Amino acid sequence: MRLTVTSSEQRLLIRGYADGVLRVGDRQITTPVALSATEVHGTLQAQEPTALTEAELASVFEAQPEVVIIGWARGQFFLPAAQRRWFLERRIGLELMELGAACRTFNVLVADDRRVIGLLFPR
Repeated sequence: MRLTVTSSEQRLLIRGYADGVLRVGDRQITTPVALSATEVHGTLQAQEPTALTEAELASVFEAQPEVVIIGWARGQFFLPAAQRRWFLERRIGLELMELGAACRTFNVLVADDRRVIGLLFPR
């Protein structure tokens, strides 16, 4: 699906997603990735949301986002209680969504100048 968004040089927006590929700015990303409104934080080692570790999320927690959006291309999913607790203890909102919804929500929150981090799994 192609997303139409007015771009800003200061904001990193998701321009599209399809068939295991995210278009973020001028980049095409095919691996799980963490990104914020200003930068691609890097590739995630986990290949699915439930495989995320607290250590892997250390840089996400250090950034102190208001909300973290986790989007997965394989549809609906749930995180174990222990993983959800990592966010709750740090007072970070957590949203779990299908990849398309996560991309659209990420862009809306970036446009609203919210401190958001997306953990996106395109495959």
